[in-house]
Amino acid sequence: MGLTTRILLAMLLGIVVGVLFNFLSTSQLLGSGVTGVIDTYLVDGLFDIAGRIFIASLKLMVVPLVLVSLICGACALSEGSRVGVLAVKTIMLYLLTTAAAITLALLMGTLFQPGEGMEGLVAEATFEAPPSPSLKDVLIDIFPTNPVEAMAAGNMLQIIVFALLMGYAVSRSGEPGRRIASFFNDLNDVIMRMVGVLMAFAPYGVFALLAKLFAQLGVEAIVQLGKYFLVVLATLLLHALGVYSLLLKLLSGLNPVELIKKMRPAMVFAFSTASSAATIPVTLATVEKRLGVDNKVAAFTVPLGATINMDGTAIMQGVATVFFAQMYGVDIGLSGYLMVILTATLASVGTAGVPGVGLIMLAMVLQQVGLPLEGIGIILGVDRLLDMVRTAVNITGDSVVSAIVAKSEGALSEETFNDRNYDSAANGGDMTVSGQYRASNG
Repeated sequence: MGLTTRILLAMLLGIVVGVLFNFLSTSQLLGSGVTGVIDTYLVDGLFDIAGRIFIASLKLMVVPLVLVSLICGACALSEGSRVGVLAVKTIMLYLLTTAAAITLALLMGTLFQPGEGMEGLVAEATFEAPPSPSLKDVLIDIFPTNPVEAMAAGNMLQIIVFALLMGYAVSRSGEPGRRIASFFNDLNDVIMRMVGVLMAFAPYGVFALLAKLFAQLGVEAIVQLGKYFLVVLATLLLHALGVYSLLLKLLSGLNPVELIKKMRPAMVFAFSTASSAATIPVTLATVEKRLGVDNKVAAFTVPLGATINMDGTAIMQGVATVFFAQMYGVDIGLSGYLMVILTATLASVGTAGVPGVGLIMLAMVLQQVGLPLEGIGIILGVDRLLDMVRTAVNITGDSVVSAIVAKSEGALSEETFNDRNYDSAANGGDMTVSGQYRASNG
């Protein structure tokens, strides 16, 4: 059985076990003593430990992988001007997809009106908005004063800036630069092998994460906010399968179906972890080895996308804005909707790397159109599950932008992209790391 199949089975099994434990806990069929043992030793014990170790292992790889891969990629860009061109293309595409995402969300929210008849929830709403950084502070904080501190804190934008400068300097340093470049290329191969080793534990980590989540996630909140939940979910799927497919076909001519199929492992990881940053090792390996995107492009577009590409969050903000406007009976008008699009698009870059970025962005958007921030407390009950879906949407957007930019730069292997036998038994169940890890032999 291939690794991708095992991960999908582990995901489904984790959901089933979690839902079963939640039902047994709430129904008291087994008595408080037995359910207490399940909650203490399995849900909060074994599952929590295994899930946290798995997430920690993935995060362990993020900083060294991004730093080394990006230095290798910058070294490969022999013309210094290509770094600037690559950056402009990538950032513009990410801003375009974010604007499209929130526009679609506003349309879906207006069409299906999830806030109608929800006035009774207003009295229950409480929320204290986290402070949002100023534009001046954001711009200054992009540039590191201490690269070691940036790596220790996992500040992705600062790591990207340092790695680009380092790679550019290496590519301009003659023979010493070539020796250093060779070292980083070898180090990159070693780190990718480490990612492959971690893949062996992926099914267990995915099972533990989802079993714990669904064991603790009650259905009451989803039932109460069912219409909002379904509108956000439908918009996320429409954006991932519709907007991204259309952009990929129009701007690169590539087959969207092939991309979706090959990104399945990364999507599963993103869904399980609900963290684009923690999924970077898998996303980067998948984009390079399964889609055929050259490292010099993927090493830049994927980490940057994990930091500033917030299409899933933008969709949540768009639907939530309409939801709150309908619930509070506030007509924000066309100008208000345009302001939401502009604010959310710019905030996706302006708040990149800030903890709790989704809530900060939503608070900024609601403040801009004069809606009460307390409403955010209403949707927090279902936000964790939706966060998993929108993270999968975000990394799909990262892969689409990577493929489009790589195709425009002549850095995409179409033979690899169109290879439909990549997951065949002949390939030993290869998942992401180009033969360095094969599921058939562990």
